[in-house]
Amino acid sequence: MSWAVGVLRAGQRRGAGSPGRPVWARAVAPLPLRGPWWLRTPPAASMTSVKSELLKAVSSEKPSVHSKVSVIGTGAVGMACAVSILLKGLSDELALVDVNEDLLRGETMDLQHGSPFVKMPTIVGSKDFGVTANSSLVIVTAGARQAKGESRLNLVQRNVAIFKSVIPSVVQHSPRCKMIVVSNPVDVLTYVAWKASALPPARVIGSGCNLDTARFRFFLGQKLGVHAESCQGWVLGEHGDSSVPVWSGVNVAGVRLRDLNSDIGTDRDPEKWEKVHKDVVASAYQIIKMKGYTNWAIGFSVADIAESILRDLRRTHPVSTIVKGLYGIKEEVFLSVPCVLGENGIADLVKVKLTRSEEARLKKSAETLWGIQKELKI
Repeated sequence: MSWAVGVLRAGQRRGAGSPGRPVWARAVAPLPLRGPWWLRTPPAASMTSVKSELLKAVSSEKPSVHSKVSVIGTGAVGMACAVSILLKGLSDELALVDVNEDLLRGETMDLQHGSPFVKMPTIVGSKDFGVTANSSLVIVTAGARQAKGESRLNLVQRNVAIFKSVIPSVVQHSPRCKMIVVSNPVDVLTYVAWKASALPPARVIGSGCNLDTARFRFFLGQKLGVHAESCQGWVLGEHGDSSVPVWSGVNVAGVRLRDLNSDIGTDRDPEKWEKVHKDVVASAYQIIKMKGYTNWAIGFSVADIAESILRDLRRTHPVSTIVKGLYGIKEEVFLSVPCVLGENGIADLVKVKLTRSEEARLKKSAETLWGIQKELKI
């Protein structure tokens, strides 16, 4: 894949000897100006002196960048991530990279023109990965878009080739970055990114089930008539069809719903709470069918993860990480489990106590992903 340089630059003023420049601008001493003053064109020298007349330089040092964020891919998901990052004020420089130069330029200019409203000093875009140099956090959304009715796992072969080109370029310019992988199938591609980057696993994070868990809490809240933030529940495993709702831990204000309904989430449940998780799984397919893609919710979700990392909040998120050795999983697969996120990426894993049924479903989710991963040529 060709990633040619395409840095956006402002047009430069032509030199004093440029062809086509007015005679008065090339003359040693300008000729007397005639005509009404409002029709006169001022000499170039007075135009260039406005800045020097207005400002007195005190320091020549370049400003240091404390939290640079780069987004790879300026499609609907990439731009939703970028806008969400901007609205949270999480960085002092935002870099965008895409192979589609027209799209890249348009999106970069659009954000630049809006930057005064979000207090963002620097927004840059390029086809060259050099623009991402020294990023604290790199968000990877590049890849083929999921088609109508297409499983996330069916996307894998199309996106692996893209990642083998993108990831080494990211690490070359930002060897100390943390990386959030968003492209689908996210669990498999996070594994690919880890292998291709040679970064420690704590610094390669899949967006995973952070969004699935938000959807789960939203639907719980809808059914209970309670705000989603007050509903504590987790979705773990694959970001997709084999995800695992942890019904044993679902609670509101510390009251476990399973203590009120021992069959909750099972086929025996007369209230059919299992439909809550079915709605979580079906959500993306429904949205894609209606609008062609999903972007806003995943953008908010990624910004939520980024905030915990960039601000060292040590909050717990269900994100995709290597789970070999947990819950009897023996393969090198990435699945979502609760992780404590801070400035170095994943600081800790939370060892959630699962029921026998939940653990079995998590292992089955791992087997599903391993069946795809073992066929990959990385």
